[in-house]
Amino acid sequence: MTRPMLADLDPDQRPRERMLRLGADALSDVELVALLLGSGRRGSSALDTARELLVAHGGLRGLAGSGASGLLDAPGIGPAKATRLVAALALARRFGTSTDRRATIRTPADLVRIATPLLHGPVDGRLVAVVGDRASRLVGAAVVAGVDAHAVPVAVREVLAETLRRGGETLGLVHRHEAGAPGVTAVDRAVGAAVAEAGAHCGVRLLDHLVLTGDGWASAAAGPG
Repeated sequence: MTRPMLADLDPDQRPRERMLRLGADALSDVELVALLLGSGRRGSSALDTARELLVAHGGLRGLAGSGASGLLDAPGIGPAKATRLVAALALARRFGTSTDRRATIRTPADLVRIATPLLHGPVDGRLVAVVGDRASRLVGAAVVAGVDAHAVPVAVREVLAETLRRGGETLGLVHRHEAGAPGVTAVDRAVGAAVAEAGAHCGVRLLDHLVLTGDGWASAAAGPG
């Protein structure tokens, strides 16, 4: 059965009109992705293309973990659409670490909750810095550019520069290992120890250094933060 093109739908049933009338929460994932795409391809509407993307990536979570290069393999997805999708999904992840509510980093579980959205996708050595003020109230969280969490020596300067740039005085580090890989390694402990030692000289206290492994996590901190 051939699905109707957007132009064939009743105007009130098109995603853009439905959003304007009912709000974004009334739209399905397919409709929201279609709005980001803006158009489909010859013989296939934006809704069809959005549906195919979600099926191919196992749903919204899988799509969110795909980079622009992975999306370019899909029919009808060029650089403009791929980067638009990735940018929108990145904003959604950043919203999850928003400082609007001034969350306090009290436990390792808080670090995991804040950092996990920034670690979706391939396990590629990304190191997330969760930055807090003196009272451990969240200031912000970001993947530290130019740092490989699996490398020794770790780029301590970049980690602390990210913290100080945000005005932070407390810091939590989080990175991922492949599922099934060993938990905390000697390299992980060396990373935490190096950051803790250097941070103590510039007024930054390391709260914890967590390693995510599959569905769990473990602390790689050398001692209490």
